[in-house]
Amino acid sequence: MKLLLLLGLVALGHCTVFRVPLRKTKSLRQSLKELGLLEQYLKEHPFNLAAKYFPTRISEEPLENYLDDEYFGVISIGTPAQEFTVVFDTGSSNLWVPSVYCSSLACRNHNRFNPADSSTFIGTNDSLYIAYGTGSMTGILGYDTVTVAGIEVTSQIFGLAESEPGDVFYYTPFDGILGLAFPSIASSGATPVFDNMMTKNLVARDLFSVYLSRDGQSGSFVLFGDIDPYYTTNGIAWIPLSAQTYWQISMQSVSIRGERVACSFGCQAIVDTGTSLLAMPNRAISTILRALGANSNGQISCHAINRLPSIVFHINGRAFPVPARAYVIESNGYCTLGFEGMDVPTESGELWILGDVFIREYYVIFNRATNMVGLSRLP
Repeated sequence: MKLLLLLGLVALGHCTVFRVPLRKTKSLRQSLKELGLLEQYLKEHPFNLAAKYFPTRISEEPLENYLDDEYFGVISIGTPAQEFTVVFDTGSSNLWVPSVYCSSLACRNHNRFNPADSSTFIGTNDSLYIAYGTGSMTGILGYDTVTVAGIEVTSQIFGLAESEPGDVFYYTPFDGILGLAFPSIASSGATPVFDNMMTKNLVARDLFSVYLSRDGQSGSFVLFGDIDPYYTTNGIAWIPLSAQTYWQISMQSVSIRGERVACSFGCQAIVDTGTSLLAMPNRAISTILRALGANSNGQISCHAINRLPSIVFHINGRAFPVPARAYVIESNGYCTLGFEGMDVPTESGELWILGDVFIREYYVIFNRATNMVGLSRLP
């Protein structure tokens, strides 16, 4: 069933800002568990979240936390419009969707772009290859009009998947991915959608912002070109980027109950809407699990939630707490911590991924004009 796309428009001079509502759906992990397929699936599809963030492998962009992605929106490509459900991912830079050239099982049960049905499509002979932690996609690049919440981006380059090996994408509830990171990490040198929005003066300001609702609430959105003041009543903390690749920032430390438990000598963090959990070095996750009283698998008594402390991230001289309500995931009477271990070597130390567990506590502004991330704590 296609997602309903609602459009909110706010006039600002000669420009317009555009809100893309996001729908929070049942995650792939939940669906597989209900079908009794989760354990076997995990055995057949081992996953390496860290592969996405190796700086020497920027052409390989894993679909991080493929079992837990939950927030999706709708875009259209072509003339007349062909609709696709996509993940708005600040941890990658390419736009791609399945195409009619793809015969993989993963393509057959998703919407597929047909170039022959679009009067504005321009084909190329350029190929696209993106390797994933659990598979890969191959395809070709083309140009067409991409519409995101009413913003028509003409001559936008995007990938048309011709092959999606395995069944990883077969189970996902989304068709493709719309990357919102920097051009420097785009596979095949493709210009990201938001870069074209800025170049063509289609947004009032060179920024976009994200609100992710908690639990099953509605109202999540990506807002292109503006900051919604309703979500910034607690003020905005601006944090400079440490690299213009992903939305990467520097952290000073991570603490629990006032004691440093990780990142004691500083570390790097990526604010990533495409990752559902909090990903951290394996050594750090072991320390934090012990501090919270969880077992080695991250399982914890549901009765302990009200007694668990916040995990505090110290960034740019400010403290950003994430309470237990955010990092404890309850499903079918069982509680687990929303953490995932990984190890990524970087020149500037260990790397953390601040995914949706963190983002749900803050209204996040991704500012390309100043190369900063803005955080405003939500009530």
